[in-house]
Amino acid sequence: MFVIIGYVVAIGCIFGVYILHGGNIGVILKALPFETVTILGGALGAFVVNNPPKVLKATLKMMPTAFKGSKYTKERYLELLAMMYDILQKARKEGLMAIEKDVEEPHNSPLFQKYPNVGHDHHVVEFITDYLRMMVSGNLNAHEIEALMDNEIETHHQEHHAPIAALNRLAGALPAFGIVAAVLGVINTMGSVGQPPAVLGGMIGSALVGTFLGIFLAYAVAEPFAGLLEAKGEENAKELQCIKTTLLASMQGYAPMTAIEFGRKVLFSTERPTFNELESHVKKK
Repeated sequence: MFVIIGYVVAIGCIFGVYILHGGNIGVILKALPFETVTILGGALGAFVVNNPPKVLKATLKMMPTAFKGSKYTKERYLELLAMMYDILQKARKEGLMAIEKDVEEPHNSPLFQKYPNVGHDHHVVEFITDYLRMMVSGNLNAHEIEALMDNEIETHHQEHHAPIAALNRLAGALPAFGIVAAVLGVINTMGSVGQPPAVLGGMIGSALVGTFLGIFLAYAVAEPFAGLLEAKGEENAKELQCIKTTLLASMQGYAPMTAIEFGRKVLFSTERPTFNELESHVKKK
């Protein structure tokens, strides 16, 4: 919703002020289809050449998420930490081998099914069960698992950042494609030097629309869009860091309630539940 509002404000202010200052919007509208095809066509072709197929697919898959609200709310984190508490509490009371079946078959586990928002999230469940499995096996110590978690989170960040980097490169190239469209317009104008000044003025104005459109698409559309996707990626990584911190605290011998407190402290302040909220939620569950 805010994405659409932002674009409406940007377009409304830019073109609104132009019209209020006596600008002829007809000149822009007349040249817009041709300049748009030139700029976006060239940019799209370069975008395909510049990125491997997996990045292109990831970009297409990621773009619709910009128009959706964030799923990383305080309620989600309360549920995640309560689920972590239940898992660690069972392991503490009954031993690590007691959660082996939950780890191997999370979709049939009452511990995971009790919390549908996070228990049905494939990435969250896979991250948790992979490291619980290592804890059950007992072959790795906390430092080794921490290093492995950091590497996985970094890999996840790189995969998520690849489409964002591609969009940022596209944003940086759009003004240049606008110049290409403008130069082509000037070439066309120079081929009609014999025309009356009014006609030549209109042709030059149409040519300059290309420069304007390239800059507008770069800094009012593509770059802010990439920035929004990057912010959403940071939220996703924060959830994994919360799980990592909780599991490591448990491996170091802390009680489940203390371990989830470690996880709570790494969350962003805007979504972080208070200690009392978390304790109340865990007891209620």
